[in-house]
Amino acid sequence: MSRRLPSTPPNLPGFAFIRALGSGGFADVFLYEQNMPRRLVAVKVLLAEVVNDELRQMFQAEANLMAQLSSHPSILTVYQASVAADGRPYLVMEYCSAALGQRYRAVQLPLAEVLSIGVRIASAVETAHRQGVLHRDIKPSNILTTAYGHPVLSDFGIAATLGEAEHSDAVGLSIPWSAPEVLHDDVSGTVASEVWSLGATVYSLVAGRSPFEVPGGDNSSITLMSRIEKAKPAPTGRADVPQSLERVLARAMSRRPQDRQATALEFIRDLQAVEEELGLPQTPLEVAMDDWALATAVDLDERTRINGQHAVGDGHGARRRTRRATLRASASGSASSIDSRSRDGLNGRARTTPPTTRRLVWGISLAAALLIALVGAGILTVVQGTRTIPVVTDVKGAIEGAAVVFTWDDPGIRSGDAYVVTVDGEPSPMQRTARFDVAVGDDGTRVCATVTVTRDGKSGKPSAERCVDVGAGVG
Repeated sequence: MSRRLPSTPPNLPGFAFIRALGSGGFADVFLYEQNMPRRLVAVKVLLAEVVNDELRQMFQAEANLMAQLSSHPSILTVYQASVAADGRPYLVMEYCSAALGQRYRAVQLPLAEVLSIGVRIASAVETAHRQGVLHRDIKPSNILTTAYGHPVLSDFGIAATLGEAEHSDAVGLSIPWSAPEVLHDDVSGTVASEVWSLGATVYSLVAGRSPFEVPGGDNSSITLMSRIEKAKPAPTGRADVPQSLERVLARAMSRRPQDRQATALEFIRDLQAVEEELGLPQTPLEVAMDDWALATAVDLDERTRINGQHAVGDGHGARRRTRRATLRASASGSASSIDSRSRDGLNGRARTTPPTTRRLVWGISLAAALLIALVGAGILTVVQGTRTIPVVTDVKGAIEGAAVVFTWDDPGIRSGDAYVVTVDGEPSPMQRTARFDVAVGDDGTRVCATVTVTRDGKSGKPSAERCVDVGAGVG
């Protein structure tokens, strides 16, 4: 079946048409040059023959969703949305010249690059989830590359809010990257199904093929669906891929949703653990945090009024440019522009007439108190972030059937923390449960394990090693 030709590009004031970029089921994408500011942009235009109230509402929802999310460094930026003179709605978006959907099959991507892409795209997905949005079409071809080589997630065209997803039928299946429960029509999308798609996408970038695709074999839609529903993905087949990454991807694509990583954030931390294992620079987390706030300027001349503005420490720009995120505040400015964020601080105003001694002392005291509070808050944040990662102190080992089971008490982990169990020098994927099973044979093997708590990509102090001699009972 031949692909249809692109529709006629609309005449858009302030934009000059250059060429067609691609066609989809409901829209075409064209390359335009914007006159002011002068830049190349991608314009997504809804097809005239499919325009109706429902599609128009979906298109508007996509524009709103991407506008809300596009300040994220790994989500495609939307500049504007409108309706052309011929009645077709359109989106003006950042132009990206390359897509991973073409590249990963043509060349073998370096493992370090794949892990970095996985962390960044999963950060985008986690950010969307925190705003109640599911993407529902995560796959390599929806990952574009900016002019600076940064991967960005695109095409929120079938996205839905978390609450609406279970009742929505606006799903265009991309079978190789769809979870079994989505293929079964049990759900149209959940956080668990998005974790499955993330795992399938990273697998594809590593292996150069989708997880259940058989090179040279029958890869029809029906056959792929059958394999996805019944089988586990085969190993990626790359010699440079550690077993820890194979386990991370296999867990993400577990048939049962409850066996997968609970969130995209947990999937990120598993990938970061693999980076750490391989001695690679750890890709920074790009997820907005709201752990602390900073007061704004105080005008000593208006001592009866203190204006406080909470600032979310999102780290969008900082995490994109540096590996080690430093503590700083970003005052919330425009919802769609990182450049509009500014730092808050203490500032005074020069006076030509000296204030009275009492007013001067009062003002200086207030400024000093605020400065001490800010410094104290900063120190507390640093201490909490780096020195209070819990340590597991009571690892126990026992033999249960054909497995050695290690258990421990919760040392006080918080939301987002995870355990890494290292067995005989090999770290496992991150987990939240305080139990780890090791299958062993009846050969007198001695199994030793340590447990470490991780937080925000950092590892705490490992527990004391606990060893169990197979056949000797409790260690």
